[in-house]
Amino acid sequence: MSTPESLPSHGHALVTVAVVLGAGIALVAASAAVVTAVFARTVLTPPRRPARDVRIVATDIPGSRITLGATADTLLPGRYSLFFADNGGHARLGEILSVDQTGVTRALIDVSYGDLAAAPLGRLSGWYFRHPRELGHSYSDVSIEGPLGLSPAWLIPAEDAASRNWIIQVHGRAAARGETIRGVEVSRASGYHSLLISYRNDGDAPESPDQRFGLGDTEWEDVEAAIAFAVGLGAERVVLMGWSMGGAAVLQAATRTGHASVIAGVILESPVIDWRETLRFRASEMRLPKIIGEAVLATISRRLGTAVTRSSRPVDLNRLDFVARSGELSLPILLLHSDDDGFVPATASRLLAEARPDIVTFVPFSVARHTKLWNYDEARWSGAISDWLAALKLTPPGTPA
Repeated sequence: MSTPESLPSHGHALVTVAVVLGAGIALVAASAAVVTAVFARTVLTPPRRPARDVRIVATDIPGSRITLGATADTLLPGRYSLFFADNGGHARLGEILSVDQTGVTRALIDVSYGDLAAAPLGRLSGWYFRHPRELGHSYSDVSIEGPLGLSPAWLIPAEDAASRNWIIQVHGRAAARGETIRGVEVSRASGYHSLLISYRNDGDAPESPDQRFGLGDTEWEDVEAAIAFAVGLGAERVVLMGWSMGGAAVLQAATRTGHASVIAGVILESPVIDWRETLRFRASEMRLPKIIGEAVLATISRRLGTAVTRSSRPVDLNRLDFVARSGELSLPILLLHSDDDGFVPATASRLLAEARPDIVTFVPFSVARHTKLWNYDEARWSGAISDWLAALKLTPPGTPA
């Protein structure tokens, strides 16, 4: 039983516990706020340094072999690029030769530039080609006048130089136009000129005043400028092809363009159809509490959040949600996505395909990871595009499918 003398000591103890608990809760809340701010800002900020997430265990350049640390990407069948030395080096990798406790040994096809033997880390990429000259076709360096100034692009003519058909290729977030060179061969053989564009904040095109991505909600204006450029050179049928975040930009352009009469269809490669779903997935992959994922969505989409993200305006996540907006779409869409994407889940792509089977041709992949469908199965990827383009010729541009 407590004595009167002991009561004050218990009271002090309770106060101490309350202070400690209050401090702990405040610390947790502050930590959550910091994580939310960093995540939200990272989503919208162009990276200053390329990722280096692959360990280079050993190289045997004379023997055309390289051993890499085992990751979900290095274990993928197919052919890929390896960037190293902060993008100062590039090599091409082929088939897997062996896998053991040391790592994954693959065929080393070539080293384009850089000292691979001295590189401890690298980055595996689906950008198999660095420049259109590697394809062996004629091409032109062109400049597109956009809202922020001149943006460089590559123009690769179709096999039929007189063709009036164009495909505008739009790369993904934290990528560049070299990512889309993989789409040139099938486009060219199908009778389409290929225009591989850059857009704001990608390192090639002019920066926006806030130097932030709009997740497709601002970049579409640069796609619109590219459409105008193509029309100015005689394009009568334009297909928009978007990779990853480029898919979000392309869908915005397709539904907001002033050149709707020439837009014949849309190709989406590993696209972001719904940013909420994608960012929730990323938060889950990072093992963040669900509440932080929701806080990130609120931060990037509300005016108050711009103080954190330093964006000139919030991101309109509703406008970027084409599962919810599926009824507004009318153009033919070819949708290519892997269930094992690992970065942008295919859930929203499947939901869009289910909602609009009248216009969406969905070609599902497995095993292949994000924007690496061509690398994993070039024949199936190219075949799906060539078949869809052949069928598209029966549909006049600017009209529903």
